[in-house]
Amino acid sequence: MDTPYYSTQLPAGGHWSLRLARGSQLRLTDLHGGANVGLLFYNPDNLLERYNAPDTLKCQHSFRLTKGHCLYSDMGRIFASIIADDLGWHDTVCGSSHAAQIAARWGGRDYQQQRNAWQQNGTDAFLTELAKYGLGKADMAACLNVFSKVVADEQGAISLVADHSPAGSQLSLRFELDTLVVLHNCPHPLNSAASYPTGEVQLELGWAEALTEQDPCRNHCPENRRGFENNALYQAARHGGAY
Repeated sequence: MDTPYYSTQLPAGGHWSLRLARGSQLRLTDLHGGANVGLLFYNPDNLLERYNAPDTLKCQHSFRLTKGHCLYSDMGRIFASIIADDLGWHDTVCGSSHAAQIAARWGGRDYQQQRNAWQQNGTDAFLTELAKYGLGKADMAACLNVFSKVVADEQGAISLVADHSPAGSQLSLRFELDTLVVLHNCPHPLNSAASYPTGEVQLELGWAEALTEQDPCRNHCPENRRGFENNALYQAARHGGAY
């Protein structure tokens, strides 16, 4: 992406959504360090098709996501590829925070009293955006948590790695299908910081370089090549056999 055609900063607790065209690039920047961006993806032409975290991990034989990985739908197609990443690890197993967690950790606050300084949670942030498209709680899936790393100890307990994402860390997605993107800048559910995070995240939109046969995301593993073949078949069927 040379020059973004759109840029905005998402405050702590903020949420955002947009339908992005195939070939679009989304670049996320953790401006102050320690951010967590929750992401969900849907097929805007068939909202029953959405991001599938288990398939994304098992297809690529991985517990974490980074550059070269793809993000799968529950129909075996690829919504997006991770084409740039400063961190090497992003969480896709812990899901979203919810209101009771946030209140227990940092105290109960509401928008009517604190306005934009209130402490939003990931689940309600997602639901606010999903309602714009006629979707609700039943349509939520396990999300991708960008800028967050989790590790497991010998007993299998999972914990969040503190200070994983320094200020300025970036991740870029190239969209392989038209995709409804839903995201928030709310705390990771395992965040145990002394105070509610307040850092902003920058969103930039532009156009990615075209997919090639030598693309490292396409060739990361045989499953990814099949995923891109599924994309090609889907696109051909939508456009009367032309792709």
